[in-house]
Amino acid sequence: MKNKFKKNEKGFALPLTLLLLVIMTIMGATLVTITTSEHTANNDKDVSQQVFYAAESGISIAKERVTKKPTLLTTNSQTNYDRDLNFCKASFFPNLRISNGFIIQRENLSDVIKAQSREEKERLGKFSFEYLIAYSPNKDGYNTSAKKKQPGNKKILYTIYSCGCDAPKDKCKADKNIIVPIEAVITLAN
Repeated sequence: MKNKFKKNEKGFALPLTLLLLVIMTIMGATLVTITTSEHTANNDKDVSQQVFYAAESGISIAKERVTKKPTLLTTNSQTNYDRDLNFCKASFFPNLRISNGFIIQRENLSDVIKAQSREEKERLGKFSFEYLIAYSPNKDGYNTSAKKKQPGNKKILYTIYSCGCDAPKDKCKADKNIIVPIEAVITLAN
C-alpha cells in the first residue's frame, strides 16, 4: 500500500513550486507597480506644494511692495494684464471678468529667496511666480474702478492675483506647466 501512495505523489513538488513561483512573481510585480505609482504621486504632490509656495511668495512680495510704496497704485496706470503677463491668466480667477491692474512682476524663487547651497539655489530656480495688483472686483467681477470698503471711507480694496509655476519665469507657459493661482485682498487708505 505504501508504494501505491508514492506513485500518486510522484512529481507533486515541481508543479506546486512552479505555482508558488508564479504567485510570488505576480505579487512582486504588483508591489513594484504600487510603489512606483505612490512615488510618482508623492513627487507630483511635492511639486504642486512648491508651486503653491511660489504663488504665496508672490503675494508676500506684492504686499511688501504696496505697503512701502502705496503711490504705485494710481488710476491712470492700469494695464490689461492678460496681455502683459506670461502665465497668470484672468481665466484662473473665476470671479474676475475684466483683467486690469497696476503692477505686474514675475520672479524666480531663487531671485527672492537666499539659498544656503548651490543645490538649493538650483532647486529654487526651477520655480517662479507672477503677480498683478488690481482693484478688487465688484459683485459682477469688474475691477475697472476702486471699490471702497465702506461708503464715505477713503480705504480702497485691492486684490493681489498671484500664480506659481513649476518652471523658471521665462520658460513657464500656462498650457504646459503646473500653475497654482491664489489671490489676497488688501486694504489701503488713500
